[in-house]
Amino acid sequence: MTEAPVQRGARLSRSARRAQLLLAARDVFAAQGYHAAAMDDIAERAGVSKPVLYQHFPGKLELYRALLTTYADELVGSVRAAIDTTTDNRERVHAAVTAYFDFVAGEGGAYRLVFESDLRREPEAAAVVDGALSQCIDAVAAVVTEDAGLDGDRARLLAVGLVGLSQVTAQYWLDSEQTVPRDEAISLMSALAWRGLAGFPLVHD
Repeated sequence: MTEAPVQRGARLSRSARRAQLLLAARDVFAAQGYHAAAMDDIAERAGVSKPVLYQHFPGKLELYRALLTTYADELVGSVRAAIDTTTDNRERVHAAVTAYFDFVAGEGGAYRLVFESDLRREPEAAAVVDGALSQCIDAVAAVVTEDAGLDGDRARLLAVGLVGLSQVTAQYWLDSEQTVPRDEAISLMSALAWRGLAGFPLVHD
């Protein structure tokens, strides 16, 4: 469930107000898309006046970019944390796939802002999404390079495969009304990815 709008006149710190405005913007953008959403809608959702909204974000594009950056960074952090949770590579694969499933199933449809935005062709928005994707790939590639002894280009290609598999299947799972239970879906995709990666011998333990 999404949080209810804060009543007008409620006093919040600047950081708390910004977080509240981003939450309201997430709900509006996810429901309407960037082009159809209006700053009036976001201010109303947040329970603030438009001048208050403009105090924090000078325009709709800046607000959207801040929101996009917030959730893109969240995804990157989740993938990195998943990889760092263990040194067992099979468990790492499972954790990385889980991170994507958790992200797409997260509250408020944040993943649609990152992966399905109607603003993806806008250069600055595209740069945020592409940068997040690249960081996820880098995190996976670093482990593949270290453990399998592959050169950077080949390790990155494998990393692109794992990240792409995780992202696409997680989105498909969500959009298919989750007919396969979440944990089973994660296990299936983790097994598929691991059977491929396990074919590369460890250079060291």
